[in-house]
Amino acid sequence: MSDEPQPQQSSQGLASSPPQPAASGAAPSAASGAPSGAASGEGPERPGRTGWRRLIPTWRTVLATCVTGLLLLIGLLALGYYMVKIPAANAAATQQSNVYLYSDGSELARVGPVNRENVQLAQISKDTQHAALAAEDRDFYTESAVDPKAMVRAAWNTATGKGKQSGSTITQQYVKNYYLGQEQTVTRKVKEFFIAIKLDREKSKSDILEGYLNTSFFGRNAYGIQAAAQAYYGVDAKNLTVGQGAYLAALLNAPSEYDVIAHPENKGAALARWNYVLDGMVKKNWLSAAERQKVTFPAPRQQVAGSGLSGQRGYLVEAIKDYLTTNKIIDEDTLARGGYRITTTLQRSKQDAFVKAVNDQLTARLDKKNNKVDRYVRAGGAAVDPATGKVLAMYGGIDYTKQYVNNATRRDYQVGSTFKPFVFTSAVENGARTQDGVTITPNTMYDGTDKRPVQGWSGGPYAPENEDNKSYGPITVRQATDKSVNAVYAQMAVDVGPSKVKKTATDLGVPADTPDLQPYPSIALGTATASVLDMAQAYATLANHGKHGTYTLVEKVSKEGTQDIQLPQQGTTQAVSREAADTTTAVLQSVVDNGTATNAQAAGRPAAGKTGTAEEDQAAWFAGYTPDLATVVSVMGQDPDTGKHESLYGAMGLPRINGGGAPAQIWAQFTQAALQDQAVKDFDLSLQPGADQTVEPSTGPTDQQPGTTGTQDNGGTTGDQTTQGQDQGQTQGQANGGTAGTDGTTGTGTGGTPGTQGTTTGTTGGSTDTGGTTGTGGTAGTGGTTGDGGTTGAGGTTGTGGTTGAGGTTTGAGGTTGDGGTTGGTGA
Repeated sequence: MSDEPQPQQSSQGLASSPPQPAASGAAPSAASGAPSGAASGEGPERPGRTGWRRLIPTWRTVLATCVTGLLLLIGLLALGYYMVKIPAANAAATQQSNVYLYSDGSELARVGPVNRENVQLAQISKDTQHAALAAEDRDFYTESAVDPKAMVRAAWNTATGKGKQSGSTITQQYVKNYYLGQEQTVTRKVKEFFIAIKLDREKSKSDILEGYLNTSFFGRNAYGIQAAAQAYYGVDAKNLTVGQGAYLAALLNAPSEYDVIAHPENKGAALARWNYVLDGMVKKNWLSAAERQKVTFPAPRQQVAGSGLSGQRGYLVEAIKDYLTTNKIIDEDTLARGGYRITTTLQRSKQDAFVKAVNDQLTARLDKKNNKVDRYVRAGGAAVDPATGKVLAMYGGIDYTKQYVNNATRRDYQVGSTFKPFVFTSAVENGARTQDGVTITPNTMYDGTDKRPVQGWSGGPYAPENEDNKSYGPITVRQATDKSVNAVYAQMAVDVGPSKVKKTATDLGVPADTPDLQPYPSIALGTATASVLDMAQAYATLANHGKHGTYTLVEKVSKEGTQDIQLPQQGTTQAVSREAADTTTAVLQSVVDNGTATNAQAAGRPAAGKTGTAEEDQAAWFAGYTPDLATVVSVMGQDPDTGKHESLYGAMGLPRINGGGAPAQIWAQFTQAALQDQAVKDFDLSLQPGADQTVEPSTGPTDQQPGTTGTQDNGGTTGDQTTQGQDQGQTQGQANGGTAGTDGTTGTGTGGTPGTQGTTTGTTGGSTDTGGTTGTGGTAGTGGTTGDGGTTGAGGTTGTGGTTGAGGTTTGAGGTTGDGGTTGGTGA
């Protein structure tokens, strides 16, 4: 044992470090005899951290920092959740197009600032719903609204310039589409995060999926699944197949790049994405493996130009919009906001047939380069179902983007002689009689002399000229209709009463506010400027035995695919008696069979109709119908540069265009094509008594001018032999100098004065005949010898008989004659 003293161990505690053996030869510790720190009663001193260890936080620091950071994050999240509100939808997301459909559901036009049509989730096929989930968010129904990991990754990639990346969940994408915008910024990502969380608490998953599919962009300017289904496959979203739905879902990732039609070089990538979607559907048990094997890639259709308003579409859309607003179905501002699905009454096959008929019978025959007048030619047409009032086809012009005025609905061209049937209908409807008291029927005789002054009209002299100044002499109503004799129908309008004629026309369907629809004798010649559609409606009433139903262009209107808008009731009224309408039809059948409209026979069906020509040949019309279809066609002249109405003399290389030419030819081709699948039907007519009798036609026009002496047949004198006003009672006795009596019967004589019953006491050769009335060929008073043929100048003489006074005057051709109204169409 060493003799050296050993260090003492404190009884108060252990040394802070184990004792070290003393080095050999070392002096004893100087402190060995001193009291130790332990002996003082204080704990050992903690050694300080040195070197790099100072940089490492202690676990206490880490814990405190984490807790503080977590609390701060929770606070920030709570603050963000509280401060960020769900905003109103952005304007672009709510904009939709209005979709116009033909009656069979095929698309007519899609109009609006954004090509979108919202649909409910139930209107999207289940396969398409599942395909979208398989492509974008397979755990959509079970996961939360946000995926923080994916969001941070997307924000980082955007901030560091590594490429744009959207939020990963469907909820986040919907928020971006509907509430925010497409900009790729951190701020937008933060808003998207909080809005998605709130939205997930306020809306169901199904509502969010529906909104997502309605707001997503699919390429081809298609926003929403419904617009995409139409753009790529021409079907509604509810009819998409598994393969089609998978392809559209694949497009969500890269709409333009994966369009295999626009970018065939990317077909490999598109197919890979398509397969990825289908495989995902199998993994989620939305599609069986066996069904998956059967699915083949459904190539989308070729991209078509946007519907727009080119061709006929613009005319049709504007007419439909006008119908909706005029009938107060939807106001203009509401309609402009979009979202409406409008099914029209228009039939696509008939619409196409109308366009082809105009092209074949008119457009193809024009030479606009070498014939200036051909530049003025334009056409309008409308076809109406007589039984329902539905407009089945409409031709508005060559192209809405080139000629934006709809020629089928404009009201600025005279309808010409197509108005004459309304005069006759009114005569039958009102039981009208001629000036000498004879009931007006198809066989009633009138004087067809050119420029013959009308009788019985107190408004002033009116003597319209016939087409080409032809005179026809005595002529039946049927024959006068065949030949479109103005002199006869101007007189008939007076016989019926112009106000009654106007009422009948409006009852049939001509709008009461039609320009120049005035109660003057000239109303018969078609001075009114009704539209083609107006006239088609009125003629449809005649075809429907006098029953009138306001025309309609719309079958159904729905809002965003579900809410049906109430439409006006389409009731019918008996506008005129069946006898009046059917007797008119019988007369108009003769126009097609024997008169100015023989070209209409090419339709190959029983037809009735009337030609018409506006003043100065500025428009030519044909209005006709079969038992199943009423159609009106008009060819008009208008300078494309100034908009001025122009005459069509020389158009198509012809001296003139009249209703029996191009309009009747268009009508015939269209009618034949439109009814090709329907059995031929004859008219079932109930006629006015005596209307089925026929009278031999006159020998045709004469060169006789009014006021000259003619034979007995043409209004000359009768000598000693008299007739009882054409003993069949079918003539109208009117001397040029006669004065109307109180019951409208005009006598003849030299300056005679009216009798108490409306007859005139005239003097002929010194003898007095009380009450004698003149027929067309002279009257049967005792010694009465004057017909319509006397010269009417002052002091002029008649054929064989007395002299006339200075009463009968004629007007200039075609001018405005006192209160008789403006001159109308020139004839056929």
